[in-house]
Amino acid sequence: MSFRTAVELIAEATGRRIRYTPLEASQFTAALAAQGVPAEAAELVAELLGRIRDGAGEHVSDGVRRALGRDPRPLTNYIKTAAAAGVWGD
Repeated sequence: MSFRTAVELIAEATGRRIRYTPLEASQFTAALAAQGVPAEAAELVAELLGRIRDGAGEHVSDGVRRALGRDPRPLTNYIKTAAAAGVWGD
């Protein structure tokens, strides 16, 4: 699932108008640094998110089933539950 799709699902579930804006890694790290995130941490987060964006983790495994003893929930179910619980505030 792309970041854009995840954001669209969260927007739909919360009734909020939010959007995904793709950034270059340097733009993203600069934005984090402007918020007080240490440079090394910002670079690490940018690298990890870049890997996800580029397809790392696309392989589906049974890790959730083995760890939790149940099948995973679809992301849309989790988002609806979190939105109903007020995870993202009012």
